[in-house]
Amino acid sequence: MALVTLNGPSFGPQSGSSPKQLVVILHGYGADGRDLIDLGRAWTAVLPDAIFIAPDAPEPLPFDGFGGRQWFALADRDIREYRLGVESAAPALHRFLDSQLQLQNLNNKDLVLVGFSQGAMMALYTGLTRMSPPAGILAYSGVFAGPGSVSKPAPPIKIIHGAEDDVVSPDFLQAAEQQLVDMGVAVETHLLHGLGHGIDERGMVLGGRFLEALFC
Repeated sequence: MALVTLNGPSFGPQSGSSPKQLVVILHGYGADGRDLIDLGRAWTAVLPDAIFIAPDAPEPLPFDGFGGRQWFALADRDIREYRLGVESAAPALHRFLDSQLQLQNLNNKDLVLVGFSQGAMMALYTGLTRMSPPAGILAYSGVFAGPGSVSKPAPPIKIIHGAEDDVVSPDFLQAAEQQLVDMGVAVETHLLHGLGHGIDERGMVLGGRFLEALFC
C-alpha cells in the first residue's frame, strides 16, 4: 500500500527572513486546508518569522461533491471511534511534520500544532506522540482522544471551546483538562460563552497570545 502524503496551502514568513517557526493548522471534518489557513494571517504580527501551513486531510469526505476532507471516518461519534481514528491517521501526519521540519531546517522545538474540531483531536494526539515534543499545541473545539500516557517533557497545551457548541459538546473541554492534568501535562482551558462550534475573535486573540508566549 502506498504511503499517504499530505499537502495544502501555506505562506510566510511574513518578515521575509529564514523561517524560525513552523505552525501547522489542522482543519475540521468536512473542510480542507483553505478553511483555516487565514488563521495564520491573524498571527503574523506575533510570529513574523513563522511559516504557516494547513494540510488537507488525507481522505475525501464520502458522498460530498464540494471537496470536503476528513482525517478519519465518523460513524458512531464516540470516544472509541475517535481514539481508533487518530491512531490510524497519525502516521501520515507525523511523516508530513517530519518532512516539513527537514525542508525548513527546523526542529520539533520550533513546531506548533493548531487544530479545530477533528483537527484538534489530531493536533492533541499527534503532538503528544512526537519523538520529541513540539513547542506547543493549540486546540479549538475538539476532543482529547488519547494517547493514554505521555513521555516527559510534554508540550504546553491551550484548549478553547464554545460554551454553546452543539457539534462537539463543551463537556469534552473539562474531560480533556482532567485527563491531561492527571497525566502531568500543563494545560490551560477557556470556555467562551456565546460561541458555538467555531473560532471567534476572542479565540484568535487567545491563540495569538499563546503562540507569542511559546517563543518569547
